[in-house]
Amino acid sequence: MTLEVLTVGRVGVDLYPEQSGVPLAEVRTFAKSLGGTATNVAVAASRLGRRSAVLTKVGDDGFGAYVRSALTGFGVSADFVGTAPGLRTPVVFCALDPPEDPPLLFYREPLAPDLALEADDVPWEEVATVPLLWVTGTGAAAEPSRTTQRAVLERRGRRPHTVLDLDYRQAFWPGVEEARREIGRLLDHVTVAVGNRTEVEVAVGTAEPAAAASRLLARGVELAVVKMGAEGVLVATGRGMWTVPPCRVEVVCGLGAGDAFGGALAHGLLAGWDPVRAARYANVAGALVAGRLACADAMPGAAEIEALL
Repeated sequence: MTLEVLTVGRVGVDLYPEQSGVPLAEVRTFAKSLGGTATNVAVAASRLGRRSAVLTKVGDDGFGAYVRSALTGFGVSADFVGTAPGLRTPVVFCALDPPEDPPLLFYREPLAPDLALEADDVPWEEVATVPLLWVTGTGAAAEPSRTTQRAVLERRGRRPHTVLDLDYRQAFWPGVEEARREIGRLLDHVTVAVGNRTEVEVAVGTAEPAAAASRLLARGVELAVVKMGAEGVLVATGRGMWTVPPCRVEVVCGLGAGDAFGGALAHGLLAGWDPVRAARYANVAGALVAGRLACADAMPGAAEIEALL
């Protein structure tokens, strides 16, 4: 198939407690779901009718087989999912307290397979020509993925739409300064940057949305999107800044909401929508997932988003 969306980066297996409101020590059973930022964005885009694929790696284990099977079931191509011998497919445990920002327990040692991406794993022609390429800050957290992802962006040549999801996870980095340096190097190669207040502060040194957006634009980004939680989303281009109000829901689990936002934003960009319309649509997609349990399995279709809009 001719791809429309290629995401690069994190994949794993999410394990959600089936008993809510209790610490992990007291959870008795868990439900398994496909997870990982780049993976969830590809699933979200696929749910909206976009032909998507993920460039990543899994371990040579049963969870790796599950990842490929689950992607295929969601309509996402697994053609670019490689295997890292000697490494294990990551597992993530989620505690549902507090529900809006659940703590995560990552098992990605000694190195997550998605951080083992090398040049030989990359479909270079797809990277250069796919209508929308989505990379993440996590991809710069360790070698060899750090060098590989930078080479991917250099090959891309800042073609529209080249999106950087800032995707900062403190557990993946030795310190903020290294994260700021390496994520900052990615900004010089993308046309769109997306992140929450914490993530933009890491990337450009301020959590104030308007100031952060201005700094992102100054780096050559054409569209800056700052997610502000209950205060909505700030959208900025060279023509101005706009705030999209929040879509209020009763939060069940905040995990995956940002990825639903990302997949819907990708859909809007490919559709040629103006930034405000795309952000409104993406905001509703994120809200729908925040009202559900799970990430990939919870991604909404177009009819659900339109109904809530």
